[in-house]
Amino acid sequence: MPAMAQPSARKLAGIALILLLIVFWAAFVASLAPIVADWPILVQAAFYLFMGIVWIIPLKPLVRWMQTGSWRAAHPEDGENRHRAAGEVKR
Repeated sequence: MPAMAQPSARKLAGIALILLLIVFWAAFVASLAPIVADWPILVQAAFYLFMGIVWIIPLKPLVRWMQTGSWRAAHPEDGENRHRAAGEVKR
């Protein structure tokens, strides 16, 4: 049975950053609770729904970095995609 590959340090750092993001975001939203508590219940619900979704936005570049080492998505003009777009076959 082959040995399992060790995860990269980048993935470990990414997991730590995701956990820190969640902790800090939750603390930030909780710190707003005294202000939000005075709002009508439906406005509170919309606020918490919005805040519960917004923290996901920074995850896409973070997960991309964990997987590829790059913060940006590759453009179609770069690398292999350029050759494929021109109809060339990769050999």
